[in-house]
Amino acid sequence: MRHPGRWPLEATPASPVGQIAVLETPGQLVPEPAATPPEVSVLIPVKDEAATVGDLAAQVAAALDGLGRSFEIVFVDDGSRDGTSERVREAHAADPRVKLVRLRRNFGKAAALCAGFDHCAGRLVLTMDGDLQDDPAEIPRFLETLESRDLDLVSGWKRRRRDPISKRWPSLLFNWVTGKVASVPLHDFNCGFKLYRREVLEQVAIYGELHRYIPVLASRRGFTVGEIEVLHHPRRHGVSKYGWDRLYKGLLDLITVLFITKYTRRPLHLFGAFGLLFLTGGLGINVYLAVSWFRGESLSNRPLLLLGVLLMLLGIQVLTTGLLGEMITFKNFERRDSYSVREVVG
Repeated sequence: MRHPGRWPLEATPASPVGQIAVLETPGQLVPEPAATPPEVSVLIPVKDEAATVGDLAAQVAAALDGLGRSFEIVFVDDGSRDGTSERVREAHAADPRVKLVRLRRNFGKAAALCAGFDHCAGRLVLTMDGDLQDDPAEIPRFLETLESRDLDLVSGWKRRRRDPISKRWPSLLFNWVTGKVASVPLHDFNCGFKLYRREVLEQVAIYGELHRYIPVLASRRGFTVGEIEVLHHPRRHGVSKYGWDRLYKGLLDLITVLFITKYTRRPLHLFGAFGLLFLTGGLGINVYLAVSWFRGESLSNRPLLLLGVLLMLLGIQVLTTGLLGEMITFKNFERRDSYSVREVVG
C-alpha cells in the first residue's frame, strides 16, 4: 500500500539518490531533503581489539550524548582475526550510530585512517586508538579547544604515558627530534588522539606511515595546530602493535615529510645544493692537482685524483637529477596544489 501523498521511488528516476520525491501539489514533485550529516565523526582504526570495541563505543557515545551533538562512530577493522568485526556489528545493533568499515587484510594504520576519512561524514573528525588507553571523557575538551581557540587541528599529548619504559624512551627521542627538525611545537607526534576540521583532511594526503606527521603536513599548508594534555590509561587487553622498528621508520618518514613539504615544487634547490657542493669540491681538488702537475709532480700515485674526478661526476649527476625533477614538476604542476584558501568573503 502506497503512503498517502507520496510517489514510489522507482516512479521518480530524476530524483537524487537517497531522496524521495514528495507530491506537494498536483503535478509538482519536490525532492525531500537528504538526511543531515552528523556534526562529529569519531574514527577508530582497530586490529585485534575484540575485547575493547564494545566498551569503547559505549563510552564514546556517552561522552557525545552529554554534549547534545549529532555524531557517528566509525570503526575501521584493519585485518583483525579475533572477532573484532563481530563485536562492532553487535555494537551497531545496539546503536545504529556505530559503523564498521572492514578492510580485506592488514594494510597498516595510515591506510586504515584513509579508509575511515573517506567514510566519515562529519564536519569534525576525531581519531583515537581502540585499546581504551585513550579516554573518551576527553572528547569534550578537544571540541572546546578547537572552537574556542579557532584551531584547525588539536593533537593530544600523553604527558604521563602509561606504557613500559621500552616504549616511552624511544618515543621521547622521536618526538624531540621531530619537533626540532619539523619546527612544529608539539610534544607528542605519536599520539593518535586528534581532532580535525574536515578541510584539513581534504587537503593533506597521507600514505605509507605518514599518519603521525599529519600535524606537520597541515602546518605546512597553513592550518593552525594546537595541543592539549590528555589522560593515558594502561593497556588492559591485547598487545601493542608497535616495536623498535617504529623508530627508524619514523626517521625515514620524517625525511620524506621534510622533502615533500619543502622541495616538492623546487627540487633543484635541494639537489642543486648537494650537486654544487660535490662539483665545487671535485673542481677544487682537480685544480690543485693540475697546479702540482705543472710543477712537475707525478699524479700516478695520487688517490686524490680519483676523489676529485668522482666528486665532479657525482655533482653533475645530482644536478641532472634536480633538473629532471624540475622538468617533471613543471609538466605536472597544477596551480591549486601550491596554495590553500582559508576563507572567501563576498
